[in-house]
Amino acid sequence: MSALTLLSADGSTATVDLADAPGYTPPSGPLRSRVAYAAAHVVPRTAGDNTPGRPADVDWDATLAFRRHAYTWGLGVADAMDTAQRNMGLDAAATRELISRSAEVAREEGGALVVGVNTDHVDDEAISVDAVIDAYKTQLHFTEDQGAGPVLMASRHLARAAGSADDYRRVYREVLSAATTPVVLHWLGTAFDPVLEGYFGSSDWRSAADVLIEIIGENPDKVSGVKMSLLDAASEVAVRDRLPDGVRMFTGDDFNYVGLIGGADVPDAVQPVSEAATPRRHSDALLGAFAALTTSASAAIQALDAGDPDRYLAILGPTEELSRQIFAAPTFYYKTGVAFMSWLNGHQPAFQMVGGLHSARSLPHLSRIVELANDARALEKPALAAERWHAMLRLNGVDA
Repeated sequence: MSALTLLSADGSTATVDLADAPGYTPPSGPLRSRVAYAAAHVVPRTAGDNTPGRPADVDWDATLAFRRHAYTWGLGVADAMDTAQRNMGLDAAATRELISRSAEVAREEGGALVVGVNTDHVDDEAISVDAVIDAYKTQLHFTEDQGAGPVLMASRHLARAAGSADDYRRVYREVLSAATTPVVLHWLGTAFDPVLEGYFGSSDWRSAADVLIEIIGENPDKVSGVKMSLLDAASEVAVRDRLPDGVRMFTGDDFNYVGLIGGADVPDAVQPVSEAATPRRHSDALLGAFAALTTSASAAIQALDAGDPDRYLAILGPTEELSRQIFAAPTFYYKTGVAFMSWLNGHQPAFQMVGGLHSARSLPHLSRIVELANDARALEKPALAAERWHAMLRLNGVDA
């Protein structure tokens, strides 16, 4: 058995056995028991000028190949969202091209695709509420024209412009009235973007949830789901149980997804006890973690499809500690871990990111990702992962 060298924060090294490949196989048909989207990242062109502040120079072949990979494993793709470095390296022109290209691949592959709709093509940091509405509508119409499902992302512009919860109600009411297809509403917490403090009119999630539920209630035919990314399982379960029939809860909780997705179908999965009279059985998934754990996520949902909750837990349970490392504070740098896993697993030629964001995590942090990915059987090609990781260590003066 091969050895894997690990690096500690004090500079010392240790070795562990390299685990065998997990041996998971793609599903023979669509996944049935859960709707699951991998929030996909973008791959930069290796020779491109992707230094901080420069327009994104994307390797479209590798970027789109990863989306085909997700479809092969039965997952949908959530594109042009925060995992794709919206507001952190992916400029407006590259975002539009990504949506257009990704929609074409989805049509070719017959895959499910939703994409982020935001206001971030507007350069000014501070704009009026009316301008926020217009900006949202511009991206919404472009997304619908591409044939993709819209995810109405939390807007920094709206967070700055809103004076009260009524401003949120107004913006969402007007934008949803312009939608020609049901949308997913995205509630992104401050761990992912501190600018979004007080979103939906309150820093208290219970008060903010009341506004969210009111918005959905006013537009019952325009909302297909809610993606919650607060990293708080109790708040997600509480909101999940208040959603109207036909509105899905898509967990964006990269810390607690095993229990939230497993729900009542997996009695041993840890999640908060619901206080609702008729609790929802589970959350579906729209996760950045699933971009790093595509094959594991698919294999786990296949186990649920087969009525085997123990295998679901055996596969997905060990990945949660890995995800917590990838999403460790400062959480908004989690994209670095997603790209690192992509590189280890052979889905991109170099460990690079647009905006130079691959430098956002330390070598010991990345070493812990390697260790946990090995433990969780999340390395799709262990020998390749070890070869690439050891080369990276040697490049940085560490014997491996």
